Amino acid sequence: MTPSNHSQQSKQLQLAKCFVRIALAAAFLSAVADRFGLWGPPGSEGVVWGNIKNYEAYVQLLNWFAPASLIPFLGWAATIAEIVIAIGLLIGWKLRWFSLAAGVLLSIFTITMMSALGPKPPLDYSVLSAASAAFLLFAVADSGNRNLPQRENKTD
Repeated sequence: MTPSNHSQQSKQLQLAKCFVRIALAAAFLSAVADRFGLWGPPGSEGVVWGNIKNYEAYVQLLNWFAPASLIPFLGWAATIAEIVIAIGLLIGWKLRWFSLAAGVLLSIFTITMMSALGPKPPLDYSVLSAASAAFLLFAVADSGNRNLPQRENKTD
């Protein structure tokens, strides 16, 4: 590979990583906004929940195996995780770990959606695709150690 090809490929990878970070963060924050009614009231076009009450009913549906007393905790834990992960993705700090957290959280969403609703909803909502993008971002994000000097193998 020539240096110019490597440089072009590096620029493309940086652009793709930036796009994935923004897309995942926007998806997390959009879902959170919906829960708080920021996209409109329940029943409005494009609104899934419109309020916390409807969101918690959905959390109960997905987590049918959990005691009812845990549903508010699970809903708020997911909400806080989505906000924190979105901020981490946007800032880019500890990107590998925030992208891994995003992939794990989205995988959990996929599993609970499939167990409660079947395979079609998580596929229609691209939850598995988003999880895959997060895991790919984890794989290609700098580990933070690449700028450290490498040991040289001396044979003298």
